[in-house]
Amino acid sequence: MDFGTSSSRRRTDSLVPMINVVFLLLIFFLMTATIAPVPPFELTEPEAEALAAGQGGDTLFIGPDGALAFAGVQGTAAMTALARREGDSPLDIRADAGLPATRLAGLLGELAALGIDETRLITVDAR
Repeated sequence: MDFGTSSSRRRTDSLVPMINVVFLLLIFFLMTATIAPVPPFELTEPEAEALAAGQGGDTLFIGPDGALAFAGVQGTAAMTALARREGDSPLDIRADAGLPATRLAGLLGELAALGIDETRLITVDAR
């Protein structure tokens, strides 16, 4: 037995472990990916317009506790000023993020009773 001699054939690295890792990564990403569902019928999605500051209609401000401010007046006088509002432009609503949605929904009903049926809720970009 001669243990000191080496074979003249050179051993190459196997690609099988790397292929296994790539395959496992592929399966992982396929399992964790969010696949958008196909709509059951054709949709035309709404578009949004970007308004510059001060452009558009009047603005109603609503605090986190439901306090109202419109046209320089606050409280119940704001509702009176809204009732006297003229023009066909939509009413912009800037509500605090802490305002309960039930309060906002109730206020929309009150505005509809005053004849204001077109409103826009002003939001900020969440990016």
